[in-house]
Amino acid sequence: MRVVVDLSRCQGYAQCAFLAPDAFRMHGEEALMYDPSPDDTQRDRVLRAAAACPVQAILVDQLEGRREGADVPVAASTP
Repeated sequence: MRVVVDLSRCQGYAQCAFLAPDAFRMHGEEALMYDPSPDDTQRDRVLRAAAACPVQAILVDQLEGRREGADVPVAASTP
């Protein structure tokens, strides 16, 4: 699982740190620190934390079913 937080969008509400403290933590009152590759045992907590973010700043890519080096579909532009 891979986690990315849009730190320019994050407002420091700390819901993620409350719901998944092993993956997210606050440094001071406003700075969020997070694990970009949390252990799979944290999956449910991380997903709940992402869903609970009031500004939807957390993106979780579960990487399940992907082969290393597999092509990732890209949206085609229309001419």
